[in-house]
Amino acid sequence: MTNPLERMLSERDWILADGATGTNLFNMGLSSGDAPELWNVEQPDKIRALYRGAVDAGSDLFLTNTFGGNASRLKLHDAQGRVRELSRAGAELAREIADAAGRPVIVAGSVGPTGDIMEPMGTLTHQLAVEMFHEQAEGLKEGGVDVLWLETISAPEEFRAAAEAFALAGMPWCGTMSFDTAGRTMMGVTSADFVRLVESLPNPPLAFGANCGVGAADLLRTVLGFTAQGAERPIIAKGNAGIPKYEHGHIHYDGTPELMADYAVLARDCGAKIIGGCCGTTPEHLAAMREALETRPRREGRPTLEEIAAALGGFSSGSDGTDGNAPTPRRTRRRGRR
Repeated sequence: MTNPLERMLSERDWILADGATGTNLFNMGLSSGDAPELWNVEQPDKIRALYRGAVDAGSDLFLTNTFGGNASRLKLHDAQGRVRELSRAGAELAREIADAAGRPVIVAGSVGPTGDIMEPMGTLTHQLAVEMFHEQAEGLKEGGVDVLWLETISAPEEFRAAAEAFALAGMPWCGTMSFDTAGRTMMGVTSADFVRLVESLPNPPLAFGANCGVGAADLLRTVLGFTAQGAERPIIAKGNAGIPKYEHGHIHYDGTPELMADYAVLARDCGAKIIGGCCGTTPEHLAAMREALETRPRREGRPTLEEIAAALGGFSSGSDGTDGNAPTPRRTRRRGRR
């Protein structure tokens, strides 16, 4: 066992991950529509501050500012030729902060979706997707990440392509999907489908789970869906800090640090081992989550859906996606990680 994340998973009852990237960068002055990845070379001190905020709040693992760092996404900013450079730069800054932490901190290289629809519904081929993911993976590897971290994926075909690319890079990895459509991903994947997908891969991830989505309650219902399938692989939960609301010209997430503390403990008790936040989650939220995980004892048995809803608010739909009532897959480009 040589990978730092594998060691930490074997030694720890839970691992606190980080929070949002976009939310915190917007607070630092990033404009909507700009590519956060360009800040890895144009505003390195702000990216250091982003990473340091998570570490100082108690995160054991944090993601690099490279979510949209693949050629398809960067093409929107005429930067498709800078994939390796920007991913390497984001990883090098992260490595610097982690190595100065004075305790073990895992650097996870964030890899988001291409934003394109894969065949047969779209035009993105498996081979091209593998090439794009591999290019970014090599940049993150060069920058010194401990593990690759695939997130906010909706299509199983894209998940498989990334897994193949990460094998080519010779890197361990984790992967999450976003369940935001009545308990399913935008392309119709349920929690049960995802467990089967993960275990069918030639090189499965070290850990898998859910990120983003609708609200923290919905995400925990999905986590319970994973455990109901008998999943033994470590589960990741990275839920949004409440529900987004448009206030004073910008998106605001209404989840308080107290709510996210409750979410973190519930996530642990639902079966998640790597617990963090997604959109709207700030260092203040993370500090409250850390304190709650350290001080609140583990309960006997899994939380019920009623208990989750009472603590975090109601669910956005009456279904967890596994009852056969499938919504129509949506052909949508998404950014994520706000």
